[in-house]
Amino acid sequence: MTWTFTDDVELFLDAAGTSLAARPAENTLVLTVTATLRRDGPHAYGDAAPLLGWWRGTDGGIGGTLVQTPPHPPLLGAVVPEAVGPLAAALPLTRINADRVAAEALAAAWPGHRVDQEQRLYRLGTLFPPSPAPPGRPRAATTADRALLVRWHRAFADEVGQPAAHAERQVDERTASGGLTFWEADGAPVSMAGASPRLAGMVRIATVYTPPEHRGRGYAAAVTAEASRSAREDGAQEVLLFTDLANPTSNGVYRRIGYRPVSDRLLISAAER
Repeated sequence: MTWTFTDDVELFLDAAGTSLAARPAENTLVLTVTATLRRDGPHAYGDAAPLLGWWRGTDGGIGGTLVQTPPHPPLLGAVVPEAVGPLAAALPLTRINADRVAAEALAAAWPGHRVDQEQRLYRLGTLFPPSPAPPGRPRAATTADRALLVRWHRAFADEVGQPAAHAERQVDERTASGGLTFWEADGAPVSMAGASPRLAGMVRIATVYTPPEHRGRGYAAAVTAEASRSAREDGAQEVLLFTDLANPTSNGVYRRIGYRPVSDRLLISAAER
């Protein structure tokens, strides 16, 4: 019952890929991060090499995974309780992004720790597009929209406290795959939603953004519903999204259009010394 660590994404996926794909919702972040590393190389997220780990139980099966792409904190995929203690012994962790139970178990050994963020993972059930829909219509974003898309990605990152260093790359990749949708009103974009590439039958809706001057009119619900509908029609078996639990408005919007809670994730940091 040991953790094994590497900076080689192919070695990691050879060991843990089948296990990750068997639970795509719980492993959505690990799946998307490792897909990016596989496509763009080990420095896709920064100058430092990634750290990838997996835990095997006594039966030889994979019982947990970890991915860290500095400067981002380590994140855990689905993990069995008995793998948490050995992880703390194997790595000098001071931050963790994990499901609530695992994150709280690790942080119990960090006196004075703080919860930096609480997120809820949702899964799409029956889709209920807003009715009546707000004025306007959806359309796919194109390369001609790049400047606006980059500005909105940066604005979104600033609002949620995430780095925006890779906004251009995100825009180019999502535009090329048809993964960015606008809601237009009076012929101009007023809201945006992105979708990750399909992995293990899973698509995650992300970067839902409406500029402040267009909020409160139902555009975010409409564009999210359209991106979700498109993902499902294109073959996604699981359509997921994360929300910040500190934002009751967005949580209410997604519930109304058919998203149902799966689990919570916490970002926890040890107290500074």
